[in-house]
Amino acid sequence: MPTENWKNKLYFGDNLGILRDHVPNESVDLIYLDPPFNSKATYNVLFQEKNGTESVAQITAFEDTWHWGMESETAYHEIVTSGGKLADLLGPLRQFLGTNDMMAYLTMMAIRLKELYCALKSTGSIYLHCDPTASHYLKLLMDAVFSSRRFRNEIIWCYTRPSNVKKRFPRVHHVLLFYSKGEQWIFNRDMVRIPYHPETAARSLRGAGEQSMMGATEGSDRLHPDGKIPEDWWLIPELPGNATERLGYATQKPEALLERIILASSNEGDVVLDPFCGCGTAIAVAERLHRRWIGIDITYLAVALMKHRLHDTFSEDLAPYEVVGDPKDLAGARALALENRYQFEWWSLMLVEAHPAQDKKKGADKGIDGLIYFIDNAEGKVKRILVQVKSGHVQRSQVSDLCHAVDRENAAIGLFVTLEEPTRPMIEEAATASFYEAKELGKEYPRLQILTIEELLNGKQAEYPRGAGRLTYKQAKRKYKQAKAQPSLLDE
Repeated sequence: MPTENWKNKLYFGDNLGILRDHVPNESVDLIYLDPPFNSKATYNVLFQEKNGTESVAQITAFEDTWHWGMESETAYHEIVTSGGKLADLLGPLRQFLGTNDMMAYLTMMAIRLKELYCALKSTGSIYLHCDPTASHYLKLLMDAVFSSRRFRNEIIWCYTRPSNVKKRFPRVHHVLLFYSKGEQWIFNRDMVRIPYHPETAARSLRGAGEQSMMGATEGSDRLHPDGKIPEDWWLIPELPGNATERLGYATQKPEALLERIILASSNEGDVVLDPFCGCGTAIAVAERLHRRWIGIDITYLAVALMKHRLHDTFSEDLAPYEVVGDPKDLAGARALALENRYQFEWWSLMLVEAHPAQDKKKGADKGIDGLIYFIDNAEGKVKRILVQVKSGHVQRSQVSDLCHAVDRENAAIGLFVTLEEPTRPMIEEAATASFYEAKELGKEYPRLQILTIEELLNGKQAEYPRGAGRLTYKQAKRKYKQAKAQPSLLDE
């Protein structure tokens, strides 16, 4: 894969198909994945509210429990009929677990791990991030796919947090399973050294002084000047809710965690792949450390968050990248609307930089699909734009309903986004809503605006005051890339 022709990729879609169709064999140097699983919860994308708190509107990005159904049955059949150690493992696992959620999860993970193995170079490594709910089962899968001889570490990422549990110990750690594909793998130990404990450093200084007084030469136990190599337990703080790094994504991991992995197991110019990239911590750190990257996620909510994060963080320093799988024209938009109405809605909201207004599993949306925030006054009072998205037949009454919603919710503007062309009665109805007046700016904006998907794809935007910057998505902090030209080691 020639470096000079490389462009970083951000894929929307199911990572199984993308791995098979778009990621060549032996093309990736490092894989980090944090596949979602928690048997009694769902992972939600939580967007930053105007006052800096997490939004009460929790938008379900995807269910983290993969239920047993036709898809998992098909994947299971494909694995067991292909033979090999993975097939030998899944049969007894199914007998033991039955066709429950855990078995569905393991089956869907198994077929993806096979594809990740193919994508990895012979000197590459993989870090599988999981919690204790499923880590013991996932280690069996990793042994079957990568071989137990390629197991390098079970890393415990631990942290502290308040807890009021009464009948067990607080659960404050995650597990990272570190495997290599071959017998040689990249490991830059000097890139991830950490300070010695103060008592260890003090003992070393005392010992060196005593040896010097006795005329002894330096011993082999002398401490390394750059610190020690971290053990297989990493005390890295979890991101607190008020951290400047936090973007409002429920399962966001700290950059310090990904930085250690990427520095240790890849070199500048190497390719880092995250097939469940969520809000994009792995690809953001890879970009900062001058790695090439591939990110995959199944929801447009995550893709929108990643795009904003990359551009906010790196600005003009951002390396070229391409978003693959999102509609590029009207035909693609129509195809997405037919395939998945909610994904079409989330993608449409991304085009106008709105965030979804409610969880789609919780009933009626009251005519509001998305929200945009802006400020147009010296007091800093935040105003709202209500967004409604329609992918099918549209009519005048829908515009009227949005206008009533704007009044009911005391919003400033209503934005009607439609896949189909608006009718003349719709345009006339919108005109009756008059204007929103930004008094301190001395400007007026149509109070009810209609934008078609085609217009948005051609660059047209909603009209509203934008001087205070983006408020809808929390803005990532500007960061500068690490200096280039760093050493690399290849461990046996």
